[in-house]
Amino acid sequence: MNRLAGFLMAALLGIAVSAEAANYKIDPLHTNARFTLDHFATSSNVGGFYNLNGELQYDAGAKTGAVDITIPLSTLDTGRSEFNKHLQGKAFFNAAQYQILHFVSHNWDFDKQGKVKTLHGQLTMVGQTHPVTLRATKFNCYQSPMSHTQVCGGDFETVIDRTLWGINEYLTVMPASRYVKLNIQIEAARQ
Repeated sequence: MNRLAGFLMAALLGIAVSAEAANYKIDPLHTNARFTLDHFATSSNVGGFYNLNGELQYDAGAKTGAVDITIPLSTLDTGRSEFNKHLQGKAFFNAAQYQILHFVSHNWDFDKQGKVKTLHGQLTMVGQTHPVTLRATKFNCYQSPMSHTQVCGGDFETVIDRTLWGINEYLTVMPASRYVKLNIQIEAARQ
């Protein structure tokens, strides 16, 4: 009888774990991408992109995840409209020709406790795609008291070399601005 009970318990646990696999829709109100870059080794320029959209898949039991995020360049905000237009111009994002940034990841690493550690993916901007690895500084799922649905998400960071995408403006006078720190906050509601 104990063997049968153990078998049934293992089967039920397997069902419970697989039930965790779900699709989530990105919540644009709680998802953004912010950047920081050096300004003449004196201060930092900061800005962000808002109203992101996309999808997330997450299975805690299987330790798998995927994310597909679209970042509209029209939402770029540095707090100064003239600087926004400068960055959206041809020398940087060329927003007239390329309206979005796009990040896709189907390869997630988890630590021994099952926490999300890194997302390996591809970032497309100004018509070029290159690999990017985001490090999770936190990741969690919770039951939303407002929408009464499960929400998953986290904070992620990386540093990219903008020259890989052909964005080379001002490197001769500001060589440290070659490297841009990205911070991405994601929340997504279970569908």
